[in-house]
Amino acid sequence: MLRFVIRRFIWLGFVLLGLCVITFVLSRVVPGDPAALYVGPRARPEQVEKVRAELGFDKPLYIQFAYYLRDITRGDLGESLRTHRPVVTGILDHLPASLELMISAILIALAAGVPIGVISAKNENTALDHFSRFFAVASTSLPSFWLAMIFQIIFFRLLGILPIGGRLDTVVALMHPIEKITGFYLIDALLTGNWTAFKDAAWHLILPSITLAAYSTGLIVRMTRSTMLEVLREDYITTARSVGISENEIVFVQALRNALAPTLTTAGLCFAYMLIGTFYIEIIFFWPGIGKYITNAILQNDYPIIMGVALLMAVFYVLVNLIVDVLIAVVDPRIRLGKE
Repeated sequence: MLRFVIRRFIWLGFVLLGLCVITFVLSRVVPGDPAALYVGPRARPEQVEKVRAELGFDKPLYIQFAYYLRDITRGDLGESLRTHRPVVTGILDHLPASLELMISAILIALAAGVPIGVISAKNENTALDHFSRFFAVASTSLPSFWLAMIFQIIFFRLLGILPIGGRLDTVVALMHPIEKITGFYLIDALLTGNWTAFKDAAWHLILPSITLAAYSTGLIVRMTRSTMLEVLREDYITTARSVGISENEIVFVQALRNALAPTLTTAGLCFAYMLIGTFYIEIIFFWPGIGKYITNAILQNDYPIIMGVALLMAVFYVLVNLIVDVLIAVVDPRIRLGKE
């Protein structure tokens, strides 16, 4: 296990190095002068030249890249060209909102997808199985932005039972502000005993988390059903039935445990992909997370933010896959990570 983790971290280093090269080259190829963006539209030419020298843009590309790698190893991702704030600070300000949304979504996807997939496999070729398969295909096929707007129309405009967006109601934010500890509203409200804010934050989390969970739920349903069908046809399942073990124990204990490995892999990939999939959802639901942060940076050609978030996504994706591989080894001892 230790050798496996070490190899993954070495691979992570090569991945980050390649990504650094790509993002650095692209940031220098696209049109626009970062120095001019940094000082503003009314700056004089001599001011632009001074800032270009201060930022190192007057040096050869290979020297600029060396400086870029040096800063990354120090944890410095640069400053925003628009706000002049450190990129790391901006990421830390927006990341908790995205993670809270992503964790809620993946928990919903697992809580719904695994039971539906198991029940679908248990009732193969029945009406229940056909409905489950239709649900899985529909949830993976519907665009998230379309689904988000449909949910807003139904649950906010027509029924009026759920908020249209945001993390907290304006009145609640003024009357019962959440003391920032972790950046996760639900956790911070619990730690401080702010039950009014906790209820409102949970209420605002329902629509965006369900929307974000829809695609992952469909994939988990399909993967769980497929692996469960294979496991239920194994000889040891037939033997278990012949000795009188209850069907529920066979399906939900013995078969499900052996079928969980591919499902966990799928869930891990979905969770890692959610960091990208939140872009549309955060814009539609006015969610102040990484998606909204990077979208504004793209529209404003703020290269340091774009490069910093790209590195964050790469690290996040690799680490999530590493955690999933370790969990699979724990769930299924037959897997030997050291022999991969």
